[in-house]
Amino acid sequence: MSRRTENTLDPTLATYAGSFDPPTFGHTDLIERSAVIYKKVIVAVGNNPRKRYLFSVEERVKLLEDVFVGWANIEVRPFSGLLVDFCTEVGAGVIVRGLRAVTDFEFEFQMGLANMDLEPNIETMFLLTAPEKLFVSSSIVREIADGGRDVSKYVPAGVAKALATKLAQH
Repeated sequence: MSRRTENTLDPTLATYAGSFDPPTFGHTDLIERSAVIYKKVIVAVGNNPRKRYLFSVEERVKLLEDVFVGWANIEVRPFSGLLVDFCTEVGAGVIVRGLRAVTDFEFEFQMGLANMDLEPNIETMFLLTAPEKLFVSSSIVREIADGGRDVSKYVPAGVAKALATKLAQH
């Protein structure tokens, strides 16, 4: 027996959530590919008060807005709390998640099951990370940049500039 309830969520509206601290080419690749599949993608920039970020939520939203300025079907919004609650609020019927490795799958599978339990009308869709971006993560990019090395092959130009400026201030 299906646990689904009356569904008012849009299956052509997807969310792609993350902390994006900073946004990487791994993130942008998955967002762009999602925007080809779904009518609209809301990039949900997480703001967890228990987490320390290099960039404020407003800065992370602005960095992503600048990256996707020409994409009519990509919207960037901040959120806090549970992703399923955000999805319900915006009417999104899909959560898109990226998988880099088998270790990602176990965590993402558990999160997908929890989200399914909380809101059976929201589907979780997994996209494989492009092979050349497998090792790229925000934390690795921050560490490389903090070491004074060029990160332009891992992040969009505006993000690389903002990262250099931010790290110079610390």
